[in-house]
Amino acid sequence: MQSNYQIKKQGMTRVLSAFNNTYKGLVWMSKYEAAFKQELLLIMILIPLSLILGVSPLEHLALVISLLFVLFAETLNTAIESVVDRIGFEYHQLSGLAKDLGSAAVLISFTIAIATWGVILWNL
Repeated sequence: MQSNYQIKKQGMTRVLSAFNNTYKGLVWMSKYEAAFKQELLLIMILIPLSLILGVSPLEHLALVISLLFVLFAETLNTAIESVVDRIGFEYHQLSGLAKDLGSAAVLISFTIAIATWGVILWNL
């Protein structure tokens, strides 16, 4: 008996579909999410800079990961905001809390990136 749920893709079809969804999400973020665009611009400057700093491979990895973590947090924050807005635009305490917590996650990710870059640059 078949349920109302969509039959899930399997194998390479699932993998390709997942990559397509990821691509669409990143393109959308790059076009419409101002904070993501600003963070992407910052990363496009800082990652090449990290290549010329003369740090160890592990330190370079830490620098890059700390920046990617900011994009990760921004993406989740936008997802939370989208779901909350989908439910409705009227104010609800829990909706506001969800958005505030998503924003806090972005701030925490920035703090991690700043601390990582600060410690590594301090030790050059």
